[in-house]
Amino acid sequence: MTEQITIFGLKNCDTCRKALKSLGNAGIEGALVDVREVPLPDDLLDQALAQFSGALLNTRSTTWRGLDDAARAGAPRDLLRAYPALMKRPLIRDGQGALFLGWTAQTQAALGI
Repeated sequence: MTEQITIFGLKNCDTCRKALKSLGNAGIEGALVDVREVPLPDDLLDQALAQFSGALLNTRSTTWRGLDDAARAGAPRDLLRAYPALMKRPLIRDGQGALFLGWTAQTQAALGI
């Protein structure tokens, strides 16, 4: 049985595409979900915020730089709902429901890449 890994990000994000390709090369079935088209389910967003807190917001993104101070002061959950591209990418959920943020060497090792 092949483990299904889901990558939440943007379809035009180079890092998300690299992660999906690496999974395929390692023989692991993966799927990319574009968060602009399909918002994160509430339970997944809550789990990710509980686990990663403020690190889930990409404060180096073009979207973040385009926000005014009042918008930036909003709660991370509200910001991610209003601006899905603010999510640091990729957010990866493995077959057991564990979450990983970013395509780092640590994430790749945990996924067996």
